[in-house]
Amino acid sequence: MITVQVNLGSKSYPIHIGSNILPDLGAYVKELGIGSRIMVVTNPKVRALYGRLVTKSLEAAGFEAIVAEVPDGEKYKSLESAGRLYDTAFANGLDRNSAVLALGGGVIGDLAGFIAATYMRGVPFIQVPTTLLAQVDSSVGGKVAVNHPRGKNIIGAFYQPKMVFSDISTLHTLDERQFRAGMAEVIKYGIIRDSEFFAFLEKEALKVRELHTGTITQVVQTSCRIKADVVAEDETEQGIRAILNLGHTFGHAYEALTGYTKFVHGEAIAIGMVSAARAAVQTGLLPENDLARIESLIDTYGLPGSFGKLDIAEIIKNMYHDKKAVAGKIRYILPEIIGRVAIVSEIPHDILKIVLQGQRNEVY
Repeated sequence: MITVQVNLGSKSYPIHIGSNILPDLGAYVKELGIGSRIMVVTNPKVRALYGRLVTKSLEAAGFEAIVAEVPDGEKYKSLESAGRLYDTAFANGLDRNSAVLALGGGVIGDLAGFIAATYMRGVPFIQVPTTLLAQVDSSVGGKVAVNHPRGKNIIGAFYQPKMVFSDISTLHTLDERQFRAGMAEVIKYGIIRDSEFFAFLEKEALKVRELHTGTITQVVQTSCRIKADVVAEDETEQGIRAILNLGHTFGHAYEALTGYTKFVHGEAIAIGMVSAARAAVQTGLLPENDLARIESLIDTYGLPGSFGKLDIAEIIKNMYHDKKAVAGKIRYILPEIIGRVAIVSEIPHDILKIVLQGQRNEVY
């Protein structure tokens, strides 16, 4: 097992990464010194695969596990789902020492974390991510939220978990589309802060796609290390943490305008990273050969680079509603070279239109 530490003073926590470690979960939870009741939030698919294994491990360590199911899908990351989970927590007598444990992907982690942050003004929270996207990104850093019809993750908080427990063996039961979606966030880390990691992803693409144990462990560990370092510098996104949003301002618009049904999150982020890279070339920030490498790597991992027939004016309008917009201006994260990005307060509309028109005309 490998452990990456997120250093946040009194809110610091470990990210444990290993293969076939779920049976040991209860013992690690026991070390957290929390209450005896744990509400395990999951979806039907993940519960069928790992629910019994997780609850058995928790019970063996002396906990009472209450399993709460949420249907699978981004549209269920909502206030309505949150309301049902509050009801379950109350009905089962969860108190301030009881914990909420997220067993699943990013949707489950965000929703369960939102419950943990708000139930009784905050109860202990544990992340057990089972998708690549959750293991490398959404389980780390304490962003928890639900969606609103007007925007993704609009209602939420910064609320750090007590522990992240990532078993990479769960990736073998992940469908191919969801694995590819997770690779979008992995590629992001190489673009924003680590050119050597980007080159590793280019060189070892076959081993990554085949889930070679050592290679995929390195992918998860490096991604978590990069994110942990950024979060430690800027927990609540007042400055440098914004670089983790590369591709997200564009991508969230593509998700929202398709009703969260056409693209899974990582696909939208991949398209958003292409948008950001092309905008960077248009504004003179990024060399064209780096754009070509970014587009090539995204294609290598089977991710899309275009959004289809969305209305360009609606995309731009939606981005101004993004929660990262400040004083009516959008903050864009644009690559300067592979391994470094810049925070840009505005992109001229004529450049945006050129970039978006090009992606609209491409076939997806």
